[in-house]
Amino acid sequence: MNVRKFTASTSRGAWSLVREALGPDAVILSNRAVADGVEILALAGEDMASLAEPFVEKTISENTLAALSPKQKLTHAQPAPLAIPALAPALQAAPAAPAAQPVQAAIGEINAAELHDVMKEIRSMRGMLEMQLAELAWTDQHKREPAKSSVLREMLAAGFSASLARYLIEKMPAGSSKDSGMEWIKSILTRNLSTIGNENEILEKGGVYALVGPTGVGKTTTTAKLAARCVMRHGPGKLALITTDGYRIGGYEQLRIYGKILGVMVHSVKDEADLRIALDELKGKHTVLIDTVGVSQRDQMVAEQIAMLSGAGSQVKRLLCLNATSTGETLNEVVRSYMGDGLAGCILTKLDEAATIGSALDVVIRQKLNLYYVANGQRVPEDLHVANQQYLVDRAFKLKRETAPFQFNDAEIPLVMANTARAMNDKSLREVILG
Repeated sequence: MNVRKFTASTSRGAWSLVREALGPDAVILSNRAVADGVEILALAGEDMASLAEPFVEKTISENTLAALSPKQKLTHAQPAPLAIPALAPALQAAPAAPAAQPVQAAIGEINAAELHDVMKEIRSMRGMLEMQLAELAWTDQHKREPAKSSVLREMLAAGFSASLARYLIEKMPAGSSKDSGMEWIKSILTRNLSTIGNENEILEKGGVYALVGPTGVGKTTTTAKLAARCVMRHGPGKLALITTDGYRIGGYEQLRIYGKILGVMVHSVKDEADLRIALDELKGKHTVLIDTVGVSQRDQMVAEQIAMLSGAGSQVKRLLCLNATSTGETLNEVVRSYMGDGLAGCILTKLDEAATIGSALDVVIRQKLNLYYVANGQRVPEDLHVANQQYLVDRAFKLKRETAPFQFNDAEIPLVMANTARAMNDKSLREVILG
């Protein structure tokens, strides 16, 4: 085991020396202030195997010491000599004193689980140090490049994730002012936000579309809005409505009322067999819209619903309704759950209720979804609009958080960004198209 010492005037400088000498997998054993600055003791990643050699280290936690302590109860006449370097080869070679025998027995019982505990604690120490160094680096960048810090603050206030914000800020052209930096950021976000451009994708091509998503995202109202647009374009005879929402009280009745107003019959189905029969009977229709039952993204019924739609015989295109008021973490979970074998696209609902929409746009960009429509109210069919990239990106920054407690201040931003260090290997971020 080759432990090396590195000294520099700052923690950042010392860590740079470690990475240059031992690579990114180096393990930090200690970090302390010395007269010349900061001293780091580090170990190369490939030397970690040598840690399998039994050892007792005072810096290890009390839980680890307990794991290494004798398995049998010691009497007052036989104290456990844990302060002695009991694992030294010299002690093992020498005749064992009565008090040392329990210690040696415990050492011989060290197993893979105990070694795992040691490794876990070392990795935890390394993670904390990396976060502290990253925090120092961001504090330093804030002083050196205030324009980037200002743009970063704008992105976080608009609701975009810290990982996407950090990725784009690091790629932002050097020497940019805040205004030019914001324009660059908006152009990148606009370029990566995929939309249908016009309604011909649905209204002219037609086909079978199923609106899916969790409960309460506005699927039935959005179905009615789409139905109204189809009727205005082709007449009621070219449209059919189907509902699978037999669970929710009034679910079928709500869509039936919309259908009656539009002059379109609504068909109710219970399972895949019913859906297959209904679609076969309606194959002469230009457009068929299916309003599905709302299912939580954590419910196994999501997979069953996807299987039902996929096995219905006709090519059913699924449109995922995403609630713009939800957090980015929730939306990301919803998309992963409903993705299945692929989504035709998505519809953002409840824009009129969202305090910020950056998190919703972040998920659409990260998951590479095709955004069809945005809905911003209950009026049918007025409150449904074809998605416009530039408008949505501009709106995201206009709806930014303005006040505490959700607005980050200058002192908090370095800590927030330090926690994103591990997220930078996200494949979805590396696929973002830059200028």
